[in-house]
Amino acid sequence: MKILGIESSCDETAASVVEDGQTLLSNVVNSQIDIHAVYGGVVPEVAARSHIEVINPVINQALAEANCTWDDIDAIAVTYAPGLIGSLLVGTLAARTLAVLKNKPLYPVHHVLAHVYANFLIKERSRTTEESASSGDRLKLPTRQPEFPMLALIVSGGHSQLVLFRNHGDFELLGQTQDDAVGEAFDKVAKIIGLPYPGGPSIATAAISGNPEAYKLPKSKLSGKYDFSFSGLKTAVLRAVQAEAGVDITFPSSGLAGLLNDVQRHNFAASFQRVAIETLIDKTELAFNDFQPKSVVIAGGVAANAELRRMLSERLPINIEYAPMNLCTDNAAMVATAGYYLAQRNQPIEPYDLEVIPSLSMNSLKTTV
Repeated sequence: MKILGIESSCDETAASVVEDGQTLLSNVVNSQIDIHAVYGGVVPEVAARSHIEVINPVINQALAEANCTWDDIDAIAVTYAPGLIGSLLVGTLAARTLAVLKNKPLYPVHHVLAHVYANFLIKERSRTTEESASSGDRLKLPTRQPEFPMLALIVSGGHSQLVLFRNHGDFELLGQTQDDAVGEAFDKVAKIIGLPYPGGPSIATAAISGNPEAYKLPKSKLSGKYDFSFSGLKTAVLRAVQAEAGVDITFPSSGLAGLLNDVQRHNFAASFQRVAIETLIDKTELAFNDFQPKSVVIAGGVAANAELRRMLSERLPINIEYAPMNLCTDNAAMVATAGYYLAQRNQPIEPYDLEVIPSLSMNSLKTTV
């Protein structure tokens, strides 16, 4: 069964074809990072306009790279929640229109849930010699799919959650951030210390040259056993930077970067990254010990962080296979894969009934989804 996935929830326009929920046939992503880097974050109106410009070419390219025609496609899966409303509307309108025109079943996919399913891709289609030469190395995919029960740490710019999956569609939200998502904290701290957007890769790169013990930063203590908090850590970084720069707490954060040298900047990046990642791993280890899952996966943009992968593998007594880093950030392969498993248990939606839900939490999904 071949599924065409479409993703446009934020600032990536993506399309992908996945076969039988495990074989990646194509994965096309048009990124807007360079556009939004000028503003230090995603501008919703700009993102929506960019999606409109490229959505059709991206879909056509995904079909071409998969060596598929519309006759080969069995269903369409599209992100309908959560995300920016304008961005979601572009992707769902394209999916609805194609479902009607091509007479294909349509499955709406929750974006956060889809991130988890990037870990279920274990094969790539065979390539010709010419394709291999032009496209470079093959992805280093996991060698096998995760087993249930499965513990998932979902970490991105908008989400930080621990979820226990008992099976496809049967999951329990154990804990989540009570304020900032960890990816959002990375972006904000990067801005404070003068590193470019997006903050995750910038801080990870700067941290390589820094001392992770240079600054003592706190970990939040919460009543929720598996919950996270990163707002206090972000504020602690701000206060530490102000102190290091020799200014008081009324000094604006926007002017601090110019008062730091590279050594200080790298040390702050390393110190923040250490505490942020330890916060995530502490709760993941706690949940692992309590529930004893057969497998553990990480998902979302922050799952591409090499230090998170290294430390998690060290702390947990289980073999963890990670999805390739370019399948951790927003893409349509994860949407198509989630759509395949959704199609195994659910009826498709009527295209004219599909609506976007910009702030739908994963916890709101029924366990039958």
